[in-house]
Amino acid sequence: MADTQTLYKLIVLKMLDQADAPLSNSQISEFILGKEYTNYFTLQQILSELDESGLVTVSSTRNASLYRITDSGRDTLEYFGDKISDTIRQEIRSYLKEKEVEIRDSLSTTADYFPSAHSGYLARCQVREQDSTLIDLTLSVPSEEQAQAVCAHWKEKSQEIYAYVMQNLL
Repeated sequence: MADTQTLYKLIVLKMLDQADAPLSNSQISEFILGKEYTNYFTLQQILSELDESGLVTVSSTRNASLYRITDSGRDTLEYFGDKISDTIRQEIRSYLKEKEVEIRDSLSTTADYFPSAHSGYLARCQVREQDSTLIDLTLSVPSEEQAQAVCAHWKEKSQEIYAYVMQNLL
């Protein structure tokens, strides 16, 4: 059991090392569970242990947990990465290649909300491209439901809103 869990940890580390951007819990889960390597509960335990041991870092928003490999994680992968078969390595490369645009898009358009210091809620919506922020919009709304609605619609409306703002300001 310990050897298979070690392999699962190495697979996650390899995915994070190969990816051009942080991966969400759902993206990691989609690969691991899709290949039927293990079940959901074991994977969540693996992710938690990787975070606790400092091999990955996790940042959370309301709708996603994003995982990044640390330098310690890369060192571990360097020492033990040969335990991952060539077949699994190829599956990881194929998955990341297939999902490259989806992964990049999910990270470039983000929205989250939080209670305002005064009253109501603030909904922060962003569009980023590589290391640049194209738009960073924070809206004050009176209720949590409205903040949720703003965040839910941002992904589908962000390009249109950005284009509108640029057209009207330039």
